[in-house]
Amino acid sequence: MSEFAISTAPADVVRRQYLASAAGDLEALRATLAPDVEWTEMAGFPLAGTYRTPHGVTAHVMERLGQDWDDWTAHDDTYVVDGENVVVLARYTAVNKATGTPLGVRVAHHFVVRGGLIVRFEQFVDTALVRQAAGD
Repeated sequence: MSEFAISTAPADVVRRQYLASAAGDLEALRATLAPDVEWTEMAGFPLAGTYRTPHGVTAHVMERLGQDWDDWTAHDDTYVVDGENVVVLARYTAVNKATGTPLGVRVAHHFVVRGGLIVRFEQFVDTALVRQAAGD
């Protein structure tokens, strides 16, 4: 097993979450989340709200994104780390299944990582662009 795979460094934990998400590996994604995780999707986003527990996050966010979008991916590119805080600048890409409209939008994610697990997540995204691609 690689050092990266077991690292508890906040940026490494967050990076494993992105890799698991991109691979559709929900079990590996849940392994990066604390049992009492608070995962907040931004107001105005189609899945807006705060979800708790690793299963709650994957069931209400990742699985639902997979139902509504083809190839939903968060492409992480820039990490800003300050202790337990990790801010990631990224891009969402996908194609809406209902409209066939492609999505490409910049996003910022704020993670708090403690003890090698993500305890809090907050999404910042241009929700109007996401809703437009979804036909809302």
